[in-house]
This record gives sequence, C-alpha cells and structure tokens, in this order.
Amino acid sequence: MKTLFSGGCFFEGARWHDGAWYVSDMYGGEVWRITPDGAATVLARIEGRPSGIGWLPGGDMLIVSIQEMKLYRRGADGSLSLHADVAEASRYWTNDMHVLPNGHAYVGNIGFDPAVLFRPGPTNLVHVAPDGRASVAATGLLFPNGTVHSSDGKTLIVGESLGNRMTAFTIQSDGSLTDRRVWAQFGPEPAPEDYSFETLHSLDLAPDGCAIDAEDCIWVADAANNRVCRVAEGGAILAEIAAPEGLGVFACALGGLDGRELLICAAPGSQPEECLEQRAAVLLVTKVDVGTA
Repeated sequence: MKTLFSGGCFFEGARWHDGAWYVSDMYGGEVWRITPDGAATVLARIEGRPSGIGWLPGGDMLIVSIQEMKLYRRGADGSLSLHADVAEASRYWTNDMHVLPNGHAYVGNIGFDPAVLFRPGPTNLVHVAPDGRASVAATGLLFPNGTVHSSDGKTLIVGESLGNRMTAFTIQSDGSLTDRRVWAQFGPEPAPEDYSFETLHSLDLAPDGCAIDAEDCIWVADAANNRVCRVAEGGAILAEIAAPEGLGVFACALGGLDGRELLICAAPGSQPEECLEQRAAVLLVTKVDVGTA
C-alpha cells in the first residue's frame, strides 16, 4: 500500500475515469482530479459540501452538493450549472451517488435532518434521469450509501450503512428499480429503537463507498471496522485490507492504468471540525488480483 495523495480534509466519492482518479474533499469543499503519479488539480468548488460524482454520456461531470440537496453539472469548460434539485424526493441531506453509463443517476442520503434530529432512520434512494428529473427510486432504506451496478448493467446494488447489508434491484430501461432483494446481509438489522450512529459503528460491516470488480464481487469500505472488504453475493468476505493504524476507511474505487488498483479514502475521523483542523485525510493505493469490471 502506498500513499497517492495527502493533506485533504475528508475524501469521498472516489472514482477512476479517463486515466485519472477523481475524489471529493467533502469538508474542504473541492472536487479533485489526481493523476496516477499524484499530481492534483482542483476541478470545482462546492459550498454545500461535495460527495458523489459521476459522468453523463457526453462527458459532463455530475457532483452532489450535500447540504443543498442538488446535483451540479460541470461542463468541459469548467462551468457549473444546476442539473437536478432532489430535495423533494430525498427529504434529507444527500451523500454518495452512482451514475450509469447511460446517464441515469442514483443518489443516497443520510436519513435525518441534522438541524432538527440527529438520529438516522429509513429513507429514500433518489433516481435522477439524464434530463435532470428527480423521483423516488426506493423507500425504507437505512442510510443508502455506496452504490454500484453489475457488469451486465442489469442490477443496482446499494450499501445500507445502518442496515448491516447491501440491497439489490433490477434496473428497468427507464431507470426505475424493481425486484428488491438482499444481496448480502452481514449481521442482524438493528431494531428501530437502536437506530443511531453509535449502532452504525458497532455493526458487523457498515458499507460505505464501494466498487465492483470483473467477477461482480464488491470492494466495500467498512466504516464500522476500519477496513475495506471484498464481498461476494450472499455476504461472504473473500478478502480484507485493514486501514493503517489510527485511520478509518470511508470510500474506495477500482481503477489505475491496468485496472487492478484499489484506491482507499482514509482519515482519522469524520467530524467536520477535526477534519478541517487536522487536514489528515489520505488516498492510499494497493494492487488487487481482480480488476475493474
């Protein structure tokens, strides 16, 4: 494992695209492009805290603004425009996002309003069509977070950070989701009276950012246990990589020039004040046996 980049506040939404890594510095308010040799460029500044990123078929980048509950579109000239307002469908601060090759996007959220109630609960996954129309794709998810699609493009798999599981859906041609089922259950689902961030950090595996490989196994950042795990359908953990001492793991991505590098987003903690003060977030890279899908 080597350090690719350091000095960020809190990295999220890691992706490999067009020969480089891309990542949001959530509390730093910036979206970065980082080359394989570690050269970094700021592509956008988002005051509402950036998180999930992805690309439309024409090449424009989509960026989630957490607190604004909006998706911004970055054009080739670097300009930002509003792509979608998801506040009505999401109801809570947004978070990670997955964009299909055809431009359909799926946006998760934290499941509570920090200004009113600091207690997560069941919430929606939002579907954003390529033209920016937002709608509810699924309900009753426990902190829908990192999301991927299968190699055949037919299945969407969503990590439920508070649910101790990953949930799958069949993707319809219009982007709607059907056939909801459990893809992997890592331990018991918490009882409603136990929904809290303290419970999340005591789970068997709390799926955060994730990436799918060519065998349709998923590398999952485990926010509860400071590790990243390669998981098979059904829940078997095939491999795991522990974070360096003193660091938690919050997201990961597969890519690199040979497709067999795993990028790991790590930081000492996730509280905004300490992340802004310490600027101790790092991007780590290690080789894996099975490459990207």
